[in-house]
Amino acid sequence: MKLKVQFSFILFVAFLWTSSSFAQENVDLEMMYKIKTEGTRNSQIQDLAFHLTDLMGPRLSGSTNLRRARQWTAEKFEEWGLQNVKIDSYGEFGRGWDVKKSYIAMKTPYYAPLIGYPKAWTEGTNGLVSSEVVLVDIQSEADFEKYKGKLSGKVIMLPTTLSTTPAFTAEARRLTDEDLENRKEVTINAATGARYTPAQIQQMRDQRVLDQKVNEFLMNEGIAMKLSGTRGNFGTVFHTRAGSYSTAKNKTLPEMEIALEHFGRIERLLKNGQTVNLDAEIEVEWLDDDYKGYNVLAEIPGTDKTLKPELVLLGAHLDSWHAGTGANDNAAGVVVMMEAIRILKTLGVQPRRTIRIALWGEEEQGLFGSRGYVQKYVGDRQTQEKKGEWDKISAYYNVDNGSGKIRGIYLEGNDQLVPVFEKWFEPFHEMGAKTITRRNTGSTDHVAFDAVGVPGFQFIQDPIDYGKGYHTNMDLYERMQQGDMTQAAIIVAAMVYNTAQRDLKLPRKPWGK
Repeated sequence: MKLKVQFSFILFVAFLWTSSSFAQENVDLEMMYKIKTEGTRNSQIQDLAFHLTDLMGPRLSGSTNLRRARQWTAEKFEEWGLQNVKIDSYGEFGRGWDVKKSYIAMKTPYYAPLIGYPKAWTEGTNGLVSSEVVLVDIQSEADFEKYKGKLSGKVIMLPTTLSTTPAFTAEARRLTDEDLENRKEVTINAATGARYTPAQIQQMRDQRVLDQKVNEFLMNEGIAMKLSGTRGNFGTVFHTRAGSYSTAKNKTLPEMEIALEHFGRIERLLKNGQTVNLDAEIEVEWLDDDYKGYNVLAEIPGTDKTLKPELVLLGAHLDSWHAGTGANDNAAGVVVMMEAIRILKTLGVQPRRTIRIALWGEEEQGLFGSRGYVQKYVGDRQTQEKKGEWDKISAYYNVDNGSGKIRGIYLEGNDQLVPVFEKWFEPFHEMGAKTITRRNTGSTDHVAFDAVGVPGFQFIQDPIDYGKGYHTNMDLYERMQQGDMTQAAIIVAAMVYNTAQRDLKLPRKPWGK
């Protein structure tokens, strides 16, 4: 009987804790209405999307177009009346690189234009190359001898193991109710051993060593250009890099990756004894005037005498890859965050805490912008040193999963936030956003904040065709779901507003010494 009473008491206390957590979340429904109305009736999504994609173009890290995009966004923030607008350096990034010209076509056995793009941070061809294509099959260092002295001035290609596959499933999809329920489930797996066996790990290491030696051999032989196949169907070219933005300025091979269907055609022709000739030209420009990386920052200052030094951050990465215009990755996220802060500024919101938007640089090369900001202002994840903004930031909100609707939010394991966000998302259930999950998600800028114990969040979004369109030549304006982006900007604006007005900062997971 005593045990039963104690158990009942525990349940009662848990109920009171949950109830009090809900009770303190006083959602301003009038403001939610105003945010929805401004976001739907006066949306600037279309105009912002055009400027960041069609007008600014691809925004590779360190490139001229990224510099232009930084300047344009900063000027837009000033136009809207945001304060403390600045293009802020987080430290060194490396060399900038622009493509000035790119052309490739097959000349024999017949003329055919080819879909291809230079690999990032590789050298140009020093003019037009008209060359026979040589299929170079090197399985070990012993194979070098049969090609020695035969490749100078040639375009070469290595055999590929990639293949195209039919699209049996829809190109685009939305998350179903079942999908969203599954996102809530947190699975604890028992240790299952290493992902790869020691033999497989050694094999991969050996292959990396051989690949490096092959590149050195080809460079020493003086080839004109290297062709690479790339994963993707129907002319989609996924970006990769073969060169380096390092200031060491190590020489690289001119290299172009072409659509897998076009690569396969040339490879089959060569294997069947046919001669293939092509014309190609790559012209690039290295930018050695500024090796620093930058973020764009702007604010709506807080008004509460006690809380205004505290911060609510929202952000997205401004950089992209170079063949498309980085529409879904990540102009979409930037546009959503810009629209969210525009909505709040247009409504004349006087936030208790300061609201700061951050457009990050160089995310694609390893979260450089957000990690640089955190290292500079927030905390050191290695030494666990807390810096000036560490105890001032209530939350950081991020969008970087394409242009699909927001369907909920990842809490990165923070159980304390469940009742808070469940309450905050209630006004948006009819918009399809109501899934609150304790699960983690990675690979984008919120990780930098979470790593130092600051609440950092990425939203659950409908994937649409993000997985087949990001990092490609087809990541263009047409792929953006602008109605979905309107919904996302409204929800982000609401989350930021609620965080700025809350009596207490959002609860945190333990971190630090």
